[in-house]
Amino acid sequence: MVTFCIFASSNIIVTMIVEFQDEDLKELIEKGKNNKYKKLSKDRKFIIQLVSVYNRLISVDNASELKVFSSLHYEKLKNNYSGKSSVRIVNGRVERLIFEEFDGGIRIVLLELNEDHYGNK
Repeated sequence: MVTFCIFASSNIIVTMIVEFQDEDLKELIEKGKNNKYKKLSKDRKFIIQLVSVYNRLISVDNASELKVFSSLHYEKLKNNYSGKSSVRIVNGRVERLIFEEFDGGIRIVLLELNEDHYGNK
């Protein structure tokens, strides 16, 4: 279980409990680099936005509060991803964080970076 804020500014307060199922994704967020996500590690704009999105995730009390951040395009998913939710990392790009909500939005489990969302396969 992780309850920390990476690259946080002094005005972000950690309120969301976050668990990582993908240790490579955890390393990418914590250190800005990872072998599994090597291509994305080299994209500074992406890493900066990923950390910003993570900071927003941990700063809310409930995942439904993410709706107010229009740039995240927070949505509950259907079909193959039923029971999961997602947020966009960089506006205009396909990568999204896919996660599960637990305990009424109190706990988020970050699952993966999905590069083929919306048919970009």
